Amino acid sequence: MQHLKIYNKQDIISITKIRRFETKLGERLQALNNPSNIEESLKQSSAKFVLIGIPEDIGVKANHGTGGTETAWLPFLQSFVNIQSNDFLDGNEILLLGHFDFSEIEDVIELNAHKYEESIEAYRHAVNTIDDEVEQLIHLITQNRKLPIIIGGGHNNAYPCIKGAAKGWYKAGVIEIAQINAINLDAHADYRAMEGRHSGNAFRYAEEDGYLEKYCVIGIHENYISQNVWMDMVNNPFADCITYEDIFIHEKKNFIQSISHATAFTDDTLVGIELDVDCIEHTLSSAATPVGITALHARQYLNYVSMDCKPAYLHICEGATKLTDGRQDASTGKLISYLVSDFVKGILQQLS
Repeated sequence: MQHLKIYNKQDIISITKIRRFETKLGERLQALNNPSNIEESLKQSSAKFVLIGIPEDIGVKANHGTGGTETAWLPFLQSFVNIQSNDFLDGNEILLLGHFDFSEIEDVIELNAHKYEESIEAYRHAVNTIDDEVEQLIHLITQNRKLPIIIGGGHNNAYPCIKGAAKGWYKAGVIEIAQINAINLDAHADYRAMEGRHSGNAFRYAEEDGYLEKYCVIGIHENYISQNVWMDMVNNPFADCITYEDIFIHEKKNFIQSISHATAFTDDTLVGIELDVDCIEHTLSSAATPVGITALHARQYLNYVSMDCKPAYLHICEGATKLTDGRQDASTGKLISYLVSDFVKGILQQLS
């Protein structure tokens, strides 16, 4: 994991706005005691959750998308550490490990790939490197019975999250085989062909490689699912999806009923919890939409699944505060901090 940047307590405090008579989350978050021995530090930690960032847009660019998903991590973190520590969320339950920095790989590609087709191939090759390092860390965290919270980055990182969690929870003795399920709140299926790794085919690779058993997408947009992917999903007994139109236009199920359907479909084992920010309307992301769920829906989703599932990890991805086409929105990081806190509170409530 040569691209992993580990934080110490001072790193966390440096972005925490200390205020008299108040305690912020950053003052309570745990850091690794010994960065040179991650596993031993994880074993010694009392934290239930491990928070890590993957600020990259290599997988998005490999999928012909708009870059900028590397910009959400730091604004999220600056918001998250300044949440109030109180009876609702203390912060000591979370270990802030650090983030991956793959910027040097992207720099090399941009410097050496002179044609668009060359850059696409180079980005897809680079995603394999990201896969390997992210998988190793998720494997390490879960085999020590900690719940990873991963903030991306592109949705390409769902694959190493699934693979690493399946292996790790299996090694920890929590599941009988190295295979988990996944629920994805997303405008897209990310179930495209295995044409080289990118942000649009993480779940296809995870399924084909045997680490993903059941997969359910909530809120997929009919306008953005290709016919071949649609047929693959409806003909697969281990895949299910509920379209945005069926929930909000045709009203076949309401939103909470749709989440309940997904949790029931995947309740036979641990579940990777996925949320792609591009499903939230008017929120900056690699594929921002004027039509989608609200921020309140996203919060309800994470609160519900945290208490009705056996989560293997949480992965929030595709958000941005600045895209390569010039669009900007500084509020994305704060939105993600709400989503993470909702999930953590739900888990803690379930355990209490």
